[in-house]
Amino acid sequence: MGERDGEAMGFIDFIISFLKDPRTQIAAWIAALGPVLVYCPLFLVVFIETGVVFFPFLPGDSLLFACGVFSAEGWGLNLFATLIVFYAAAILGNTSNYWIARFFGSRILDSGKVKALTPERMAKLDHFFEKYGGLTIVITRFMPFFRTFAPFIAGTGHMNFAKFTLFNAIGGISWVSLFVLVGYFFGGVPFVQHHFSTIVLAIILVSVLPGIIGAVKGAMGSRKK
Repeated sequence: MGERDGEAMGFIDFIISFLKDPRTQIAAWIAALGPVLVYCPLFLVVFIETGVVFFPFLPGDSLLFACGVFSAEGWGLNLFATLIVFYAAAILGNTSNYWIARFFGSRILDSGKVKALTPERMAKLDHFFEKYGGLTIVITRFMPFFRTFAPFIAGTGHMNFAKFTLFNAIGGISWVSLFVLVGYFFGGVPFVQHHFSTIVLAIILVSVLPGIIGAVKGAMGSRKK
């Protein structure tokens, strides 16, 4: 138990340190692994966030933005490689999530081990699927937590795999392109350089805001009832 607790605390420390200063974390990876192998942990963070329903809290948006900054000339990453690696991680992650739900979805939901899969979030995603259909996979790409759960819900019976794959590719490419390219083109601006951590936190806040608003509205609606 002690070893597992230590690993869990180490993982939490990594998330906190990354949120505080993503530039230092990525620079450390580049220095330790080199310009090629550094893409392995970058791939894994995005793949796990989108592909494993137990880890919806990983910093996907801020990681993409920071890697876009590091993809500018002379910063250690290559823009083309960064985009391709993250496209693959985002699309394969959602695909993995979909098939996990296909085979084990009902068992996972019944176990109650995924605390983040609350009835409110499930109802919200059901509403999204009813209203927007396949576009739900695209829309929720830009919503932390929901982007992890949407492919899981799709895999439990909301969507056939061919349709899911189409919208999965559109959503993954759009999400990665937006955050990486914004970081690439604007990361060198002096204001961004001097307020990097604040901007990263703002990105996280803006990303999470729709979910917070939805939760507040849901809570207020429940009270009224």
